[in-house]
Amino acid sequence: MNKEVLTILEETGAFLTGHFLLSSGKHSAQYVQCAKVFQHPKKAEEAMAGVVLALQGFGITKVVGPAMGGIIVAYELARQLQVEALFTERHEGEMKLRRGFTIEPGEKVLIAEDVITTGKSTKETWQLLEHLGAKVVGVASLVDRRGPGVFEDLPVYSAIHLDFVVHEEGACPVCKEGIPLVKPGSRVAV
Repeated sequence: MNKEVLTILEETGAFLTGHFLLSSGKHSAQYVQCAKVFQHPKKAEEAMAGVVLALQGFGITKVVGPAMGGIIVAYELARQLQVEALFTERHEGEMKLRRGFTIEPGEKVLIAEDVITTGKSTKETWQLLEHLGAKVVGVASLVDRRGPGVFEDLPVYSAIHLDFVVHEEGACPVCKEGIPLVKPGSRVAV
């Protein structure tokens, strides 16, 4: 499935090359702008179909995506799984479930993300859901860019795994080439 998903990333213009400032503060010559896939509903459905297949039989009742990137992914997964879609958002610096969304104790919930890298938003959402009594069955994403040690204790279901070379700012060869640095994501770099 990875080859088909990579083709979808390329066809939709989601797979980018250039000089990117990542949320981690590091630099990369590659980036995936997942929103470009999700602006094409049929392509999004195709890209996430393998993830949905892997999640059959889990008894998931809700899919929760951290804002911003996880919202539309949660919706697409919930649509295909025929369950409810919700999202968390930061309010006063803390991840919250708002807008009248509820989680019942014992509910089997899936967390959805566009790209998993450091897992910061996902971890905050996971902690919130467990605090509310949910049983988090895993995290699903379009792209898995995790490094070692990220979510070893939570199952991850992704359409594609991509390894990008990342550099510290002072050791970035792309900086030395003079290519302008772009910050494409929604989260502030640390």
